[in-house]
Amino acid sequence: MSDATSAPALSVLDLVPVRAGQTSAQAVAASLSLVKRADELGYRRYWFAEHHNMPAVASTTPPVLIAAAASRTERIRVGSGGVMLPNHSPLVVAEQFAALEALAPGRIDLGIGRAPGSDPVITQLLRMSGTTSDVERFPEHVRDITRLVGAEGATVQFASGGTYEVHATPAATGAPEVWLLGSSDYSAQLAASLGLPYVFANHFSGEGLERALGLYRSQFQPSEAQPSPRTFLTANVIAAPTADEAEARALPQLRMMARLRQNRPLVPLETVEQARAAASDFDALGEQIMAGARAKWFVGTGDSVRADIASFAARWEVDEVMISPIAGSFDGEEMDASPGRVQTLELLAR
Repeated sequence: MSDATSAPALSVLDLVPVRAGQTSAQAVAASLSLVKRADELGYRRYWFAEHHNMPAVASTTPPVLIAAAASRTERIRVGSGGVMLPNHSPLVVAEQFAALEALAPGRIDLGIGRAPGSDPVITQLLRMSGTTSDVERFPEHVRDITRLVGAEGATVQFASGGTYEVHATPAATGAPEVWLLGSSDYSAQLAASLGLPYVFANHFSGEGLERALGLYRSQFQPSEAQPSPRTFLTANVIAAPTADEAEARALPQLRMMARLRQNRPLVPLETVEQARAAASDFDALGEQIMAGARAKWFVGTGDSVRADIASFAARWEVDEVMISPIAGSFDGEEMDASPGRVQTLELLAR
């Protein structure tokens, strides 16, 4: 629980943004620098999302990024927000995260989602180029993964009556913490029925939040690992020394949201100056999309955003908020760092 006078724990969601003129190597370097700073500042956890074939997003392979982040940090939990399970074999996911747990014992989160994380063409390419799973068997595969990553492993039952023992790693002493992610009634109800912790992806749109949390909490079935409902929320956040700077740093991401919603060609994230120079190239609908998104984001000074996040946590009775630090960059800011995102984390940590 949280109330308006208490500060919720803060965590970070990272899509590894790529801005104009930036290489993938520079974008990844900036995110690894950011996770190191989050560790120093006391953030609870740091998750990498999975998205594919997007010019402004380099978080295509969460396990690789998690391994790199774990090697550069000491105490913060690192994980996926999330692995899009239909793109992968459940056994491969279990093996990857069991290996990560061995790399950083007690610090690994496995957030699992049901969405493809890309467009239909990329979904087909993923299925052609690797082992994937049937989306209709998603609940079954989530159960399989939770068993496979544990010390006892899973038992395969053959139609003939025989059994076969399967382990994601030979001698596990711990397991990653499994979370179910989503922004729909389906994911909330599934998490409740499996007794898993649940994260509502509020940073997507915020629609359906009240219903999803209500379903999750009212239908929750206690499990050995999770005796009571456990949840937190995500939010898009920008903090800066002044409100004007925060609003300026919001503009590139707002324009990206309008591009997505209007099915316009996607581009690397603009700088603030580029976004300002092109401000007139959206029609009334584009402007409406940007205004609607901005109304649901937390943008302002460190003090104002901290207060807003505390009220948000109290309103939904959560003790943790995972921020997606979406601050854009100005021309001339170094390419292998994210000054606006670092600034957001530092201001909120105070």
